Amino acid sequence: MTMPIISVLIVEDNPDIQLLLRTIVSRDDEYVCVGVVATGTEALRRIPELLPDVVLMDIGLPDLSGIECVRKLKPLCPNVEFIMCTVYDEDEKVFESLEAGANSYILKKSKPELLLTAIREVHEGGSPMSSDIARKIVAKMQRSQPPRPDYHITPREAEVLTMLSKGLTYAEVADGLFISVKTLKKHIYNIYEKLRVDNKVEALNKFFGKY
Repeated sequence: MTMPIISVLIVEDNPDIQLLLRTIVSRDDEYVCVGVVATGTEALRRIPELLPDVVLMDIGLPDLSGIECVRKLKPLCPNVEFIMCTVYDEDEKVFESLEAGANSYILKKSKPELLLTAIREVHEGGSPMSSDIARKIVAKMQRSQPPRPDYHITPREAEVLTMLSKGLTYAEVADGLFISVKTLKKHIYNIYEKLRVDNKVEALNKFFGKY
């Protein structure tokens, strides 16, 4: 099955990088470069006219930042996918770009194969990122997670909860931990006290964060 040809417009002010990006895009029959513009002002005019499938957008343009271009263009061209293609890997620019409506963020130092794959993936609904950028996004997500309440559950009590979550009986849990059922019940009593719950279902839900 023949892959559909993807039209690409390049927004870049450096002539050498313009040539490099155009060469990368044009060397594969699955992609066609429909234009190269060097300023944000020109991008605001040309992109709504040409409506390319994908735009490779630089950030450091001479008149208007690529981020601001995306912010202005995305509502006007909702079906155009924007890939930030830039040297900047600062957290602030990454997240500003994504919030503005960019679908992908690729560093210019990336290999040509990665750039072409990113164009294909973003056209198909994905959000490919350079590995450095992906790590930044994961790190931010992890930092933004609310802290889990500290119920002072001991490692042994956590083992008990984990085994109970698998549907094991008290006898099976006790055997698995090499303790008596009586000792197990003491652990369960302490767990209920710490979590302030009255039964196993509530304990499992609370400990594993279901409410």
